[in-house]
Amino acid sequence: MPDTVLPDDWDARAKRHSFFGFTDLPSIAERGTVVLTRGEGPYVIDTEGRRYLDANSGLWNMIAGFDHPELIATAQAQYARFPGYHAFFGRMADTTVELSETLAEVAPFEDAKVFYTNSGSEANDTMVKMLWFLHAAEGRPQARKILTRGNAYHGVTVVSASMTGKPYNSVFGLPLPGFIHLTCPHFWREGRDGESEAAFTARLAAELEEVIAREGADTIAGFFAEPVQGAGGVIPPSEGYFDAILPVLRAHGIPVIADEVITGFGRTGELWGCESYGFVPDAIISSKALTAGFFPMGAVILGPELSDRMSRAVDAIEEFPHGFTASGHPVGCAIALKAIELVRGGLLDDVRRLTPRFEAGLAKLAAHPHIGEWRGRGLMGALEAVKDKATKTPWDSHLSVSERIANTCTDHGLICRPLGQSIVLCPPFIMTDAQMDEMFDKLGGALDEVFAGLA
Repeated sequence: MPDTVLPDDWDARAKRHSFFGFTDLPSIAERGTVVLTRGEGPYVIDTEGRRYLDANSGLWNMIAGFDHPELIATAQAQYARFPGYHAFFGRMADTTVELSETLAEVAPFEDAKVFYTNSGSEANDTMVKMLWFLHAAEGRPQARKILTRGNAYHGVTVVSASMTGKPYNSVFGLPLPGFIHLTCPHFWREGRDGESEAAFTARLAAELEEVIAREGADTIAGFFAEPVQGAGGVIPPSEGYFDAILPVLRAHGIPVIADEVITGFGRTGELWGCESYGFVPDAIISSKALTAGFFPMGAVILGPELSDRMSRAVDAIEEFPHGFTASGHPVGCAIALKAIELVRGGLLDDVRRLTPRFEAGLAKLAAHPHIGEWRGRGLMGALEAVKDKATKTPWDSHLSVSERIANTCTDHGLICRPLGQSIVLCPPFIMTDAQMDEMFDKLGGALDEVFAGLA
């Protein structure tokens, strides 16, 4: 790296002082970075003037695109009126109160209370602390184990990374003791030879029973699940999965927490992902689309039973000793109120209208001989690349097939995400039919180009 970097050399400037997370470093070394400067609808534009259709809504969150005038105006107005505060010591902004009322209204509970964080990771971390806190207050300090699933993603704090069922966390010496990962409910990949989907679901319910019996129900603080596993590669659960496991958890008195960081606020075609699968959890973790990506915010939404138990536990020591400086930030809350209004006022209808076209596009590309399956729910989907379709044999990892596909898409003006050997799509809710067709045309061309080079 030269001592002097030219002001218009954005790639060199990015590499000089930026430390990259979740980034394929060989690609950066070979291809350079993409430095973005503005957005228009579902498109982003880089410092070289190149335009990309962002088929990943930023990072699942920019559901209303990158320049929505009402969200921008809401942020500007709130910054002018009251630009920042906290939610400590019984003081909070009026917009924070209003957002809590709105979240209690739209949550799938009879009543709710809300605790604010700055991200989904922090919200999951907070929920674990809440469970440990209330169990200890109720005389069960041993109830600290957390159940999640393989390939789940719940965040990057030490606790939420321990919940995340991804092997890369081993480089940090995680998971911590007491974080137990059950089998991923991905029938296509995890099902055994000759096993029906119903039998697979029954096996996972039996596994849950066995784990609870082995560990002891009185040692388990809670069960966390994404309605659709997002960063695992968009993995909807097997048929009947939640109907099979929830009675097991309920019978043992284990709280059920729905991690709706990705699925909440319309992504699956319902306001909440749990509604898409017909169940009501004890608490919901929210972030991302909560503010349509226009402000960093997360929330723990407690249903009435957990809310009452938490209140009793707090009463005993007169406070809940946890929080963040920007919890319930007035600008974030104002933006969230507008985002929820937009979702309920038409964006959710847009998801439902676009879903058949989205699914048809995925199904068409899945006919490719090197695509093993397509999967998805609502406007989140994935294509799984395979070397051999009949045997589901993956490509050798050193080939970095999904990274090649994503890079080729970028070359053609499309941003999509590689996850394992899958390509993930989660477009903004504002997509037009023409933009949806553009997305699949560019992805199809990239698949043909990459697989032809590997033949």
